[in-house]
Amino acid sequence: MYQVVGGVQSRAFRVMWTLEELGQNYDHIECKPHSPEAMAANPSGKIPALRVDDDVLTDSTAIITYLADKHGALTHPAGTIARARQDGLLHMILDEIDAVLWTAARHTFVLPEERRLPEIKESLRWEFERNAKRLADRIEGPFLMGETMTIADIVAAHCLNWAYSAKFPLDDERLLAYGKAMRGRDAFKRAASR
Repeated sequence: MYQVVGGVQSRAFRVMWTLEELGQNYDHIECKPHSPEAMAANPSGKIPALRVDDDVLTDSTAIITYLADKHGALTHPAGTIARARQDGLLHMILDEIDAVLWTAARHTFVLPEERRLPEIKESLRWEFERNAKRLADRIEGPFLMGETMTIADIVAAHCLNWAYSAKFPLDDERLLAYGKAMRGRDAFKRAASR
């Protein structure tokens, strides 16, 4: 049995959504970063964490990659060109979308107030809009890589939802339609309702 540690309004959602897509049972411990529950799972206090028997995995991307590989779904086989393309796409999303959103979050509420630079957010919005267009240009079908949903879709859709809630510019019709379709998935709804 898997146990997900972290709040639904965090990157733990990526793990929960992946488990729902894979049809796997799991327990969920809703908690914030640096809470006693988070610290018990990960000494850094960061979330998410995934308990797998006596082991604990950290970092949402590492966790969902492990789950996809273990269950043979939401991924292309290791050592294939399709997997290399998937990994490249995933890393692009992490570098150009997730990192921009995370930097904005840090300068909004994560960093101590005296360390925040609110003026950086305008530049980040510009960067996000440019990078989001590049992501939209990569959509090859109902999913980023065509007919096959992968973990890159989970990270991309999670980031699009994050961008919307953070009031980042998101007006590309392709991304809006893609995000709506991803939110309409039953597994997404089950994870969101926890």
